[in-house]
Order: sequence, then structure tokens, then C-alpha cells
Amino acid sequence: MAETLLIKGNEALAEGAIRGGCRFYAGYPITPQSEILEWMAKRQKEVGGVFVQGESEIASVNMVFAARALGSRAFTSSSGPGFTLKQEGIAYWVSAELPGVVACVQRYGIGDGFIGAGQDNYWQAVKGGGNGDYHLITLAPNSVQENMDMAYESFELAEKWMHPVLILSDATIGQMIEPCQARPYKEYSIDQYDWAVKGTPIGIKNKVITDKTYNEDIDQWNARYLAKCRKIIEEEQRWESTMVEDAEVVLIAYGISSRVAEGAVRMARAQGIKLGLIRPITLWPFPRKAFEELSGSCKALVTVEMNMMGQLCEDVMLYTKSKYPTYAITTAYQVPAIDEIVAFAQDILAGTAKEQEVF
Repeated sequence: MAETLLIKGNEALAEGAIRGGCRFYAGYPITPQSEILEWMAKRQKEVGGVFVQGESEIASVNMVFAARALGSRAFTSSSGPGFTLKQEGIAYWVSAELPGVVACVQRYGIGDGFIGAGQDNYWQAVKGGGNGDYHLITLAPNSVQENMDMAYESFELAEKWMHPVLILSDATIGQMIEPCQARPYKEYSIDQYDWAVKGTPIGIKNKVITDKTYNEDIDQWNARYLAKCRKIIEEEQRWESTMVEDAEVVLIAYGISSRVAEGAVRMARAQGIKLGLIRPITLWPFPRKAFEELSGSCKALVTVEMNMMGQLCEDVMLYTKSKYPTYAITTAYQVPAIDEIVAFAQDILAGTAKEQEVF
């Protein structure tokens, strides 16, 4: 019988990583993700793993680089400015083709920001965040259960593509408590992959994991990396559609905003308004295929997101090639309200709403 836990979202994310084989965690406390670090401090000892509270986010991300290079399923997490400090290390994960996993529990604000809820790490998450041309495979949970499930899956997904995975949660999902089905423990050996660094006898050349662009022909590396990205785009797009077949207005939202948007769809339908929803589950690769399901009845697209500038909205315009009038409901640090979303959809249909401004 499956084990049911009543658990906080951040704790579920940490437990999912543990059950998925994570045996090394390094991090630094920052609200609103500190429960991940606290849970790891307790649970790594219980499962025979290693927990390190680094002296900084920069130290922690590089500890994860080392542990992952040795073959361990290694993980780090942060939020806001702490996630920013990790970007150089994460960029090195990409260049070394190291399958590390990182979680960002989004909070709101620029610079030091605020400790409350938000969704304004989207650009940073899906456009690289560090230097150079790259994306992270980015998963967007919208429940405590998905926090656990995505963390549980993340290591095998990263190893499949030899590419880092980011779990982009948010403060509301991280702090809420819901029932959650615990996943079975995965057996994982630190020695099961031949890419990992191992000890070698005297006289045998040791393996080095570092920035591969220094050790390969750069044109060959570029071509291989782009080919891998194209395969990820083709094979890993994930989304959930709700009532889009006949919708005149389609909402696009992820994380906590998608739960509110789903409620707005139900309310609108009860009032005879043909509202639908596309929920991206992968933010990169962006689920562009989802928009192929829209019918000729669709008159407009609306993103629902907790930031100021409509960060998700820009990608919707990009990937739909601005085929539809596109709007954004941006609520900064406030969780969107169902009735306000429905009212906005009515304004669109009445021709009185203003399209999203691109900053």
C-alpha cells in the first residue's frame, strides 16, 4: 500500500529527491526554501547520505559539481538572490555535461527582494541565467505531490540527457501542506555510470570532468550540443490542457497561478464564458505543441503570472509567432484572484482589454 504523507511542499520536494536516490546535498538557508535544507539535514543522515551547509551558495553549487562528478546523485536548492549566486556554477554544469539538479523556490522582488511569494525568476530560469548559450530542463510543479514527483524523477531525467534539471517551484507551493503519495525508494549505485570519476591505479590516466569546450573541438561541441537541445525540445515538452477545444480565450499559467487559473475556467464555464487553460509542465522546453490543439474559435491568449512585466507572456508570443492577441494578468507578489481573471476574460471578449506591453 502506498504511503500517504501530510507534508509541506518544500519537504515533499526534498523527500522526493531522497527517494529518487539523492545522497549528497549542499545548500545555504534562504526563505522561502529553507525547509528543503532542514529536511535534507535530517534525512541524509538517516539514509546514509551527506549533508553540507556550505559557507555560501557559491560554495554549495560547486560542492554539488564535485559530488556529481564522482557519480553521486547530488542536489542543491535556493531562492531569489541565492539562486542568482549559483548561476556561474550551474553554467559550468552545462559546459561539463554534468547531470546536476537544482531547485529554485521563487520569491518576489529585485536584488535582495522580499520573502513573499512570486514568479519573477522565469526569465532567469528559462533563458540560461549564467553566461553563454544554454537552457536548463525546467520543470514547474503546481502541487505538493508534483514537488515530490518532479524531484523524484529529476535525476534520471538529467542523466538521460547529461544535462542539468531545474525544478522551478514557488513560495506558495513550497509552504502549503497537502496530502502526498510517497514514492518508493530507488536503488542507485555511485559506480553505475562510466562517465563518473573513479580512482585509478598508478600508471593509468585518471578521468577529468571539466568544461568540455576546452577539451573538444569547439565547432564539434557546438554542433553536438545544439543537436541534443533539439532532441530535448522534440521529446520532453510537457503540458496539461483544460477545455481548450472550443475556448475563445485561453489562459496560460504555471505553478500556483495555474491552480487559480483552473478555478477561473470552472467559474467562467458556469457563466457560459468559453475559457480554457494550458498549463506548461516544462517551461523549457516550452510546450509549443500545446498550442496546436487550439481551434479556430480562439480569439486571445492570456498569461496569469506573479510578476510585473509578463515574463511568461513574452515566450507565449514568441512560440505562437504572435498568431493571437496576447494579454497578461500580472499580480506582482499577490496570488491572482479567480473572479478578476474571469472579469478580464470578459473585457477581452468585449474589446476593452489592453494587450500586453513588451518591456
